[in-house]
Amino acid sequence: MNFLINSNEVFLMDTGSAFDPKKHSIILLHGSGQSHVVWSLTTQYLSDQNYNVFAIDFPGHGNSEGESLKTIEEMAIWLDKVINKIGIKDLSIVGHSQGCLIALEYANRYPKNIKNIIFVAGSYEIPVNKSLIDLAYSGDIESLNLMMKWGYGKSKQFIGGNPLQKILNSSREVREVLAVDLIACNNYKNGVNAVKKINCSTFFIFGELDKMIKIEKGKEFAGLIPDSKIHIIKNCGHMTPLEQPKELARELKEWFYTVKG
Repeated sequence: MNFLINSNEVFLMDTGSAFDPKKHSIILLHGSGQSHVVWSLTTQYLSDQNYNVFAIDFPGHGNSEGESLKTIEEMAIWLDKVINKIGIKDLSIVGHSQGCLIALEYANRYPKNIKNIIFVAGSYEIPVNKSLIDLAYSGDIESLNLMMKWGYGKSKQFIGGNPLQKILNSSREVREVLAVDLIACNNYKNGVNAVKKINCSTFFIFGELDKMIKIEKGKEFAGLIPDSKIHIIKNCGHMTPLEQPKELARELKEWFYTVKG
């Protein structure tokens, strides 16, 4: 699905079916420097559950035009424009990493349409190492290797090449996409306030080996939301949609079935 927001083309990977306003909609939000491609298997798993399913490319990412948005707040506002453009009134949001911050801020600003939020490898704050930011801001491809070294539970797990380099394959993209995202995550400070306003069904999925959002931090986050549910994926780090896509997709599918029923 493609359409225009602020004169720039927006790309959403969908299930190939026309949007049905009578169906519940699920929107998948990617992490820093990533795109819709990380959600490919997840979208397939959810597509047979009678939902509208969309994996969004944020501006400057993947197939969406425009410059990368510089703050989490701007991303949440942009997301609301997308949701209104499609015509969604009944919504679940699945966010990974940076996508969790966007989902959190969206819920803070626009709570009425949200039925469920699923936080994957996320927290209410994501501080980023200054050395990583500096490398990315200089356009150094080594920043992608560092991200995967810290992001994967086992650094040798991504056989066949660094998957981020298949999404960001130039110094310019690293500088103008990844660096901007990392700075936005590092600068976002409203999460601790936003989380207190969440009153919808909430599901947390964490990686057992996550070095970016450690289990203790994740459980602290989940503990701020009454009646939330947690699932921990074993032998998995921070890059959940890439490391353990099948288990992630199964857990999402089962959880949506449960809350639906």
